[in-house]
Amino acid sequence: MHIRRIAAVLAASFTLGLPAWAQQVIASAASPGKVIAVEVQLDNGGKLAYTVKRRGKDIISPSRLGFNLANAPKLDGGFTLRDKAVSEHDATWEQPWGERQFVRNHYRELRVELEQPNRGKRRLAVVFRIYDDGIGFRYEFPDQPQLRDAEILDELTEFTVAQPATAWWMPAGELPGLEEEIRKSPLAEIGIANTPLTVRLDDGTHVAFHEAALVDYASMWLRKVDGQKLRAMLAPSSHGPAVVRHGAFTTPWRTMQIADNAAGLYMSDLVLNLNEPNKLGDVSWVKPSKFVGVWWEMHLQSGTWNAGPKHAANTANTKRYIDFAAKNGFRGVLVEGWNRGWESDWGHGGADFSFTESYPDFDLPALASYAKSKGVRLIGHHETGANLPAYEKQMDAAYRLYAKHGVDSVKSGYVHDAGTMQFAGSDGKVYYGHYDSQDGVRHFLKAVTEAAKYRIAVDTHEPIKDTGLRRTYPNWMSREGARGVEYNAWGNPPNSVDHEAKLVFTRMLSGPMDYTPGVLSLVGAEGKVFNSTQAKQLANFVVIYSPLAMAADLPENYEKYPAAFKFIRDVPTDWADTRVIDGAVGEYATIARKDRNSKDWYVGAVTDGNARTLALPLSFLDAGKTYVAEIYRDGDGADYRSERRFDLVVEKRNVTAKDVLQLKLAPGGGQAIRFAPQR
Repeated sequence: MHIRRIAAVLAASFTLGLPAWAQQVIASAASPGKVIAVEVQLDNGGKLAYTVKRRGKDIISPSRLGFNLANAPKLDGGFTLRDKAVSEHDATWEQPWGERQFVRNHYRELRVELEQPNRGKRRLAVVFRIYDDGIGFRYEFPDQPQLRDAEILDELTEFTVAQPATAWWMPAGELPGLEEEIRKSPLAEIGIANTPLTVRLDDGTHVAFHEAALVDYASMWLRKVDGQKLRAMLAPSSHGPAVVRHGAFTTPWRTMQIADNAAGLYMSDLVLNLNEPNKLGDVSWVKPSKFVGVWWEMHLQSGTWNAGPKHAANTANTKRYIDFAAKNGFRGVLVEGWNRGWESDWGHGGADFSFTESYPDFDLPALASYAKSKGVRLIGHHETGANLPAYEKQMDAAYRLYAKHGVDSVKSGYVHDAGTMQFAGSDGKVYYGHYDSQDGVRHFLKAVTEAAKYRIAVDTHEPIKDTGLRRTYPNWMSREGARGVEYNAWGNPPNSVDHEAKLVFTRMLSGPMDYTPGVLSLVGAEGKVFNSTQAKQLANFVVIYSPLAMAADLPENYEKYPAAFKFIRDVPTDWADTRVIDGAVGEYATIARKDRNSKDWYVGAVTDGNARTLALPLSFLDAGKTYVAEIYRDGDGADYRSERRFDLVVEKRNVTAKDVLQLKLAPGGGQAIRFAPQR
């Protein structure tokens, strides 16, 4: 028995390539509710590792920590413990806008300070924040003469998933703007993945890998090393190490949201909590709202961005949208294609764009004034073609022009092929690289902070992924960052029928998405058909969160379907509370949200290609009150694969918190409900 026990210990101990008796736990801590525990280890060569357990069960097996440097020996091995400390933090903060008004930030922090005595006494700290619903950890580089300039080739950070797992993921380093389709595969078979990367362990536990507070650093990709061992891979630079920093700095947080199920992942505020508080001060000028715009007709090929006989962004057409917005309670009108430069090969350069000169048939001052007289705001548009030097030269003047005319939000675009974003080098030359490299990360934040000087909010398309910076810079309201509804117009291929059910528990774990929902016509260019029912288009306004939400369809289509359009007019975009009732990645999701400006609740439910009946307990409603439920559901014969996709039933019934509704969703369908207290 004694020999067998030793053999078992040896067999289980070679994760780090060294025997177990050489691995020493140097620090440990558990979450406030003792749900999640972290241990930090050093082996007999001074290599650093960590483990994560949840309720005593392994989630992350021993996984390496450290760095490869370009200008110095690697920060790996030879470490000794200098100091360690555990502290606890518990506070509640208020969001100026968001999915819930108040956010609790309760964690235990484990700080481990290390030194390499035989390598110039270089120092490094690793800080873990341990929540009941996950962990975040980051590295801290102190200011030290022996490593004043850190040139980081790559991280050695690992995530060794302890149980067999299924992954939902998007490839990294491929299409810009994170617009690859979301794939499902065994975790051991993924390639290089972007984050959030969502996995379901064999025991049902769900883990989402991501990062928080990505500032002046390269984005983290994850590549499979061996089995289920993932290693951080920094988005490469085209002109040197992935990251170059001077003096003291911290890395972004490496995060793991951990829950019993998919719904629990979405309910976590861990990524937001790991960001710094608001740095902008008074942000009452940031206005969550819905908008319409001169956009969808170009995707339908009935209008063009560039000047000519079919130019959509002309004064008369824009006035038509302003009138429609004013009549139906939309705050904004987006206008794409208003500025000079669209005739060029802008998708491969963008050098000819002017961000201050309108086409002759677009009168910006007159339209801004007309919109204001109607209680509407124009929403600006800056398509850069990913030419950052050209855009940054004009950025201040462009924002100043918009501020002058009362344009208080801008949709920006960075259309380009993978790896071809243009940057200005310190030598004055232009070079090409990845949009999520350190240089790209710097630019996207610069665009937001410069906009804030003019009290302008930003909605970024083809963006860097969201890492919770909307807490620190609340004018960064939304972004694209996945395949939006325009893919249904092009149809090459259209978004899959399970697309929204995937988005909720993958992409949406990072933050808001400008998904451009609400196309009631269910048809794209040349008659291409959506994989959706009309009820699902309504549900998407609740399920796919964005504080700036576009009702994407043409005004004439909304007038054609007034019953469905009523829900789009009514649904808000700013919430006091959010509850994920149930869901499974890629299968279905049901979400309830409470309006921040009334006592109304809204529910959205979506499914994949399978018909489903989902139970909706109404316990989130106030006890003792009667509510009128205004239900927008799939008709009994609705089906996304036929003309029955337009079958929509609108009905009302009285309900209380004690009731349980049965939501019947058609194949490719959904359901949207408004609950208003009975007067």
